[in-house]
Parts: sequence; C-alpha cells; structure tokens
Amino acid sequence: MSFGEQADLYERVRPGYPEALAAALGARPGLRLLDVGCGTGKASAAFRAAGCDVLGIDPDPRMAELGRERGLEVEVGRFEEWETAGRRFDLVIAGQAWHWVEPRIGPTKASRLLERGGRLAPFWNYRHPAGPLQSRLEPLYARLAPALLEHSPLLGTVDDIEELNRYAEAITLSGVFEVAEILRFPWTTSYTTEEWAGLSRTQSDHRLLAPEALEELLAAVGEELAHGGPWVVDYESAVVIATRR
Repeated sequence: MSFGEQADLYERVRPGYPEALAAALGARPGLRLLDVGCGTGKASAAFRAAGCDVLGIDPDPRMAELGRERGLEVEVGRFEEWETAGRRFDLVIAGQAWHWVEPRIGPTKASRLLERGGRLAPFWNYRHPAGPLQSRLEPLYARLAPALLEHSPLLGTVDDIEELNRYAEAITLSGVFEVAEILRFPWTTSYTTEEWAGLSRTQSDHRLLAPEALEELLAAVGEELAHGGPWVVDYESAVVIATRR
C-alpha cells in the first residue's frame, strides 16, 4: 500500500521514535546505516542527529522526495529488487515498514548488505490510547467500524507480543542471523482532535474503508472529541534486533 498521496499529512502527524532506541542500536558518527522503507525519514531522524551516515530506500517517489527535502539521501525502489551496487552497512533499520518486506527475501538480502557482526533492526510503534480517549472512541467504532475495533494499530488493539515474536522468528529462521531479541522503549505524547483525525487518515486499516464510511467515522470522531483534549497517548517503540552471523 502506497502512502505517497498522503506524504505531507504523514510527515505532519505520524510519530517519530525515541532517541533511546537509536542509542541502543549504537548510533554514532560514521555508522553506515540503511533505512528500508524510509518514507519521509522519521525512523532515521535520531540516527542522523547522532552523526550516522544514512541512506534511505523507499518504493514511493513522493515519500522519497519529502525525505530528500529533509536532507536524507534516498533512492527509490522496493528493497527486494533494489540494486545494492556493492555497498555495505553496519546497521539496517526499518521503521513501521519491515512487515511490507517479503519475509523469505528480506533477512537474506539484509545479511548480504551487512558487515559481519552488523545488525538488522526493524522497529514499530505500538499505540496504547487507554483512558478517556479510548472510552470515547470505542462506542463509535463499535457502531461504525466494528472490525477496526477488534484489530487496529490506531486503537492499540493489536497483539504486539504475537506480532513481534513472529517477526523475530522469521529473522532467526532465515539462518543468516543470530537469535533475534526484542527491546522496548515506552514514551508518551499528546494529540489535538485535529491531529488525531489526521493520524487516523494515515492508518492502513482505516484507508481500506470505503471513502464514505471513513468520512462518516472521522466526522463522528471529530464531533465526539470536539470538546476535550489534548489527548494523552502512551506509546511503546519495539525493536527486533538480530546480528549477522
């Protein structure tokens, strides 16, 4: 699924990642890093700030262009077919993107790009909008989009343990990495009602709704949240780390 038609909105409302995550992955001047599915560069921002030498790759030219506008070097292409031109890296990351990579190809290709002892580290943000926000949203979703209420990253109803274990197992079973481990980094942010509505529009599951159904849902959300906020949301950034054999 392409996010290019919403590139500006994506850049404005999608969350970044905590500096502690980059530090845990060894961010430092001169570290050679490949950002898979880099989009507008949110995942690599903290690494670039730490002095890493970052190259991004993204299949969507519109997302890549925004990344370039932010100063990120970006090449356009799908990771599975991307021409590596003999380049090598110390770290391969993927923020909110590794699940789009073919699991039988991704780890093997990443291992060929990494120096021995280099690491593959895809990571994801898991949202936990409990409390007043969740209690006000649940009745609306139950009425207008019950399937999303059952399994939605936006609403924090995804089984993150199952997902992360599945990603880690796929990387480990590739045979080209040591056993993958999982690290978690909790953090908190807040959203205005307008920001939350914009964030909703960038979610894959919401974008799969019929346009009129999505507009009805977001209108109801906007009306319900009009008198309140900012809305505090707890996040947990989780990274699956594996070292190249």
